[in-house]
Amino acid sequence: MDYINLLVEKRDRILFITINRESKLNALNKATLAEIHDVITESFHDEEVAGIIITGAGQKAFVAGADISEFADFNADEGRELAREGQSKVFDVIENSEKPVIAAINGFALGGGLELAMACHIRLAVSTAKMGLPEVSLGLIPGYGGTQRLSYLVGKGKAMEMILTADMVNAEEAFRTGLVNHVVEPDLLMHKAEEIMKKIMTRSPFAVGCAIRAVNAAFTEGQNGYETEITEFSNCFDSDDFREGVAAFLQKRKAEFTGK
Repeated sequence: MDYINLLVEKRDRILFITINRESKLNALNKATLAEIHDVITESFHDEEVAGIIITGAGQKAFVAGADISEFADFNADEGRELAREGQSKVFDVIENSEKPVIAAINGFALGGGLELAMACHIRLAVSTAKMGLPEVSLGLIPGYGGTQRLSYLVGKGKAMEMILTADMVNAEEAFRTGLVNHVVEPDLLMHKAEEIMKKIMTRSPFAVGCAIRAVNAAFTEGQNGYETEITEFSNCFDSDDFREGVAAFLQKRKAEFTGK
């Protein structure tokens, strides 16, 4: 399928998604969010895709926020629907993907852009990146899960400071507080993202999916993370991947996982 606002490529079982609105600093408009939803959900059923890497076009921005012009005249009901639809169809879908999703932050990640990165399972940033949630400077608050995900990534106090001041943090600060996993020089960003993804891809896809669900349960209201872990742990015992992994270990050979 051809996309207007995305560049999509499959290579070595990795799906590369590039937000391609460079002239708008890759801002998320309604059409872009719809395309992200489509490409992500399609990948769930594509056996040729084992993992997903999301980045932005150009060198200035990963995603510099939402397209404010689209909701400048919204009322409360329209704002509620905007946030609910975005969360349910894009950000929650990414977070709950059983296939690992890495955000390769190549520049500014602000507002909805940082929220997109935080929905991913792992975040890498270039050394020149700047990140923040500036919504209160517009008379808004983050609406795509930012208040929640930032809080459990960096802690309540740091999240409060970032959200209430609307200040940006640099890549070094983001790494220090746990907002990003790695900081690299710009020319190494995609190499590092692929390196991490390819390492994950050598592990059991079935177990990776179970692990993602168990970790997410710790931050999901109404779920008991420990019980979810027990359930997912037990599910592994019925998988072909478990039998293959144990056999490979005992036979001192490399496992050949099928994800079943």
